[in-house]
Amino acid sequence: MSNGATAGATGGAAGYYITANAIKASGAIVRVEPNVFEQFIQKQQEPLIVFSESTFLFSSYKYLTNYKGIFFFTKTKTPLILPNKAEIVKAKSIWIPS
Repeated sequence: MSNGATAGATGGAAGYYITANAIKASGAIVRVEPNVFEQFIQKQQEPLIVFSESTFLFSSYKYLTNYKGIFFFTKTKTPLILPNKAEIVKAKSIWIPS
């Protein structure tokens, strides 16, 4: 195998381990549709919601919350209407490992 092929294989493996470690560090994150995310928010008395907005080329909104020990994430093209009872943390960005 040539050095270029070895470097490519090593780089791919490194990317896998970086992603795997990010998942271990963050725990389980479940990606759901926006309407399902809103259902989890409504079930909580005082939900904590992390929110970020991106306007690169087009607007997108990302939301993250914890419900019964599991993190739920959604991404939308339009902002969600969040309940007044929610504690909202505006983040610069939200990155979810894939």
